[in-house]
Amino acid sequence: MTASTRTILIDGYNLSLQKGTGVATYARNLSKEIGRIGHEVAVLYGNRSNMSPDPLLREVSFFDTDAQRHPGTWGNALEQCLYALRGPLGQTARAVPTTGKVVTRTFASRLPHYDRVFNAPDVFRRAQSAFKLWGKLSAIKPPEMPDLAHWTYPMPLRLAGRPNIYTLHDMVPLRLPYTTLDDKRAYLRLIRKLDRSADHFVTVSECSRRDLVEVAGIAPERITNTYQSVDIPAALRDKPEDQVAREVEGFADLGYRDYLLFWGSIEPKKNIGRLLEAYLASQVDVPLLVIGAQAWKSDQELQVLNQKGKLGEKARKRVVQLPYVPFPMLITLIRGARGVLFPSLYEGFGLPALEAMLLGTPVLCSDTASLPEIAGDAALMVDPYDTAAICQGIRTLCADADLRAELSRRGLIQARKFAPEAYRARLDELYRRFL
Repeated sequence: MTASTRTILIDGYNLSLQKGTGVATYARNLSKEIGRIGHEVAVLYGNRSNMSPDPLLREVSFFDTDAQRHPGTWGNALEQCLYALRGPLGQTARAVPTTGKVVTRTFASRLPHYDRVFNAPDVFRRAQSAFKLWGKLSAIKPPEMPDLAHWTYPMPLRLAGRPNIYTLHDMVPLRLPYTTLDDKRAYLRLIRKLDRSADHFVTVSECSRRDLVEVAGIAPERITNTYQSVDIPAALRDKPEDQVAREVEGFADLGYRDYLLFWGSIEPKKNIGRLLEAYLASQVDVPLLVIGAQAWKSDQELQVLNQKGKLGEKARKRVVQLPYVPFPMLITLIRGARGVLFPSLYEGFGLPALEAMLLGTPVLCSDTASLPEIAGDAALMVDPYDTAAICQGIRTLCADADLRAELSRRGLIQARKFAPEAYRARLDELYRRFL
């Protein structure tokens, strides 16, 4: 470590989930860019693993099962109560050796860049429980003190005696409260507590920055919009088209550029119900591939597919559903699609739109929230609340090859605005203010 190299702590809250989320992608990319700036990265996890004094056992236990990385069950009521009572005292994290003795290639694509790994069992849930009882942020005590903490999600944790920066991706729980399961009162209480305690906030678009100011009441000078980037390995980005075509056909039994694609959680915010209705009404001659885990109110969103009789049977023949695909195959499927459909009701950033543009795939997306800012003039914009407009957009995208070629060209140009180098420079400028 040089004199100018500092250690920045990030949380592994979303990184611990087996299936990808937008925040997990954000955290992975953040970790890589921190490393490229020249700083060291420490990642804090809350795995329920054996924190044995034996270093080998500690390493093996940490990587033992996906169930340990995924937030588990709480245990009994007494345990929950003890967590809450001890919360304000803080929690000690221990170092997890990463010697390479455990083979991690199976899930390498989900791992962040890191120089150190810390673990404090159930730290995120314990902090939530303590905040609910005391209204205080829990201090984390790592074995080696980093120089700054950058929390990738609003959480009631702090690194004592060091600058604490929190990323607030959006205000969806307050702007569209009917689309999320959050306890809105608890969420607002946490945001207001962070506003009094945080050294600074990061967000990912000017749309989200305005929401933080206008909805949450955070002072604009305390918020930096760094945007975000996508880091797709060159081997996936530059794979020959004939290989992409073979893999698409072999994996999903779909033709190259002969299907439309949506990916994301099946939940109200993603607007999949209107998308399916519009797609079926469009009567285009290409299938729709939907990739996403079923989440809250997914039955309602997928109602058109779940109905009985000929109508439901016809819909199911035209729509291909996959709950999850690994990241490398997702990139291949994006590249092989005729177009990506993303008529979300509200996005703080809209990562799928950027990923598709970066790969040269035409995009149809919403004309609301951050998406006009992120997609610019490189996407076919529609009103996400207007099923007829989405339907017409799908027809236009499928029928007009010249339009698709133009959107592909513009998308590659627009994506450069969010290149890793630009994102890295914005992060570097921010960190210099606090290190």
